Amino acid sequence: MRVSILITVLAVVISFVKAYDPSPLQDFCVAIDDPKNGVFVNGKFCKDPKQAKAEDFFFSGLNKAGNTDNDVKSNVTTVNVDQIPGLNTMGISLVRIDYAPHGQNPPHTHPRATEILVLLKGTLYVGFVSSNQDNNRLFAKVLQPGDVFVFPIGMIHFQVNIGKTPAVAFAGLSSQNAGVITIADTVFGSTPPINPEVLAMAFQLDVNVVKDLEAKFKN
Repeated sequence: MRVSILITVLAVVISFVKAYDPSPLQDFCVAIDDPKNGVFVNGKFCKDPKQAKAEDFFFSGLNKAGNTDNDVKSNVTTVNVDQIPGLNTMGISLVRIDYAPHGQNPPHTHPRATEILVLLKGTLYVGFVSSNQDNNRLFAKVLQPGDVFVFPIGMIHFQVNIGKTPAVAFAGLSSQNAGVITIADTVFGSTPPINPEVLAMAFQLDVNVVKDLEAKFKN
């Protein structure tokens, strides 16, 4: 009986292990677009390690503020595997976020990463909302320069500049390509659009209000 229980536990553990990407089998795996010049490692085509160079692990420009002249008054400068091919298989990336006064990084989620944010300048109101199983609790704080806040993987979260001056934050993400799903853009700006009657019932809104929102967020 104890042996059968042990086997069952081991089977469950192995199933979870197989659900994640394998650990790198070499020092690095610089992503490459043309497979004829690469080798196949850990499910990706990678540059021959002997051909890797410093530029594969380098990015310049995070000292420059992003353009916040847009509807949400913020800008996210992303540094992931698309900018640094040497990040491939490393499970990490970085962003710089600039906020104009009263600007925001609107409610969104990263399907593949936990985020840890540090505020360098300004004052931010930040938070995330837990899942339905946790009764959708809001976890929020007001951050001052030097403060750090964590957004767990998959949780809807946001940042708002509540100050009268620009704010700057940097954030690390636990994926080479975390992905971003901005809630309003996704729900009201999908292609093709979601049936307005579906959204009207879901959000308890008049269907004409939904149609107006879809027109506003149309890609």
